[in-house]
Amino acid sequence: MGRRGFTTRQLHERAPQAAATPRATPIYLTAGFEFDEYEQAAAHFGQGEGYAYTRVGNPTIETVEHTLAALEGGSQALLLATGQAATSVALLALLESGQHVVSSAHIYEGTRGLLRDNLSRLGISTTFVDDIRDLGAWEAAIRPETRVLFAESISNAANRLIDTTALADVARRHGIPLVIDNTFATPYLIRPLELGADVVIHSTSKLLAGHGSVLGGAVVDSGRLDPARAAELFPHLAAPGRGGAPSLLERAGGDARIAYAREAVAARFGPTPSPLNAFLIGQGIETLSLRVARQSANALAVAGWLQDRPEVESVDYVGLPSHPDHDIAVRDLPDGFGSVFTLTLRGDADTARRFVEALEVFTHMTHLGDVRSLVLHPASTSHAFLSDAERAAVGVHPGTLRVSIGIEDAADLIDDLARALAAASDVSVAVVA
Repeated sequence: MGRRGFTTRQLHERAPQAAATPRATPIYLTAGFEFDEYEQAAAHFGQGEGYAYTRVGNPTIETVEHTLAALEGGSQALLLATGQAATSVALLALLESGQHVVSSAHIYEGTRGLLRDNLSRLGISTTFVDDIRDLGAWEAAIRPETRVLFAESISNAANRLIDTTALADVARRHGIPLVIDNTFATPYLIRPLELGADVVIHSTSKLLAGHGSVLGGAVVDSGRLDPARAAELFPHLAAPGRGGAPSLLERAGGDARIAYAREAVAARFGPTPSPLNAFLIGQGIETLSLRVARQSANALAVAGWLQDRPEVESVDYVGLPSHPDHDIAVRDLPDGFGSVFTLTLRGDADTARRFVEALEVFTHMTHLGDVRSLVLHPASTSHAFLSDAERAAVGVHPGTLRVSIGIEDAADLIDDLARALAAASDVSVAVVA
């Protein structure tokens, strides 16, 4: 064959793929994959073998999924484009019109909005439990059509800690999956699947990635499933596939839940992560324990210092003995109490504004879990559309601030907070060296 044209060459000329074993995860930044032979395409679409399209499968993404499943003690993980996508996919894999969720009231406002505003339009209702330690309240909220119990391991924003073991017992008695958002804790601090939960979700944008550079989310499944009970409560898992193909329960067994999430929800709604983002999340996970240990130690030091300040009305940090869930934290969080918590200043919203504007080391932004320390005023941002009573019920007051503690030197963080307290209050504050 003669020499091809310039445009053809710029598209198709490439060196043969050399055999090599990279130590870092390779980035397969491609929309699709070539089929080596004609029958390979049919095998992929018929039996799911190999790779064809990144929306359905990609080696970089699968590497991170494998790591997440191993860290959480799960059978499989599904990486998605955002934490909100992870929550949506996990719930839509379990719920249909006419069904019901029982949720902790202490959850991220984006999740609350999903439950109250979006899923309700699909005919899915939610009951919120205010006193999350009252197992009787959870039991009383369960209906015949309830299909999910939902909670956060460490909550946003009041830093409430769920008793996962006790709540998992309630869920198991009713055959209902317990879904836990483990974003604040990460699998380094607590592994809800090992305590009896059935599904874990993450915003991998936060502590798992750690550097505030990418978005991502994940669903991790325990792989534990009672086939008979699952067929009764979730008939879509037991339904034959197209053309009489085996059902998901027959084909995937205990992984039927996450198989449905992967094949029928994520692949069709399309919240696929970029392989580049997956790579960066994987890079962040490699230092997860080092960062979270340092951040937790810093947070405990900062929270302990804040609780003794006269300008501070309260500190909601589960690592402090004053927190209502401290006893669970001592039992379930042996490696640290996390790095995100709230403090409430004596004063009003103007006091909080002066405080935030005086900070220099803390970054004012809507994010958390970064290596840098962050601050946000929930009442005027994330919780702005709640009523005063609703905000108070989840521990958000005019003077409440959410802080996410980073890996800086703790003395510098305390010094920054001391100067900000002095600027926000009439109380004389001595700067801590």
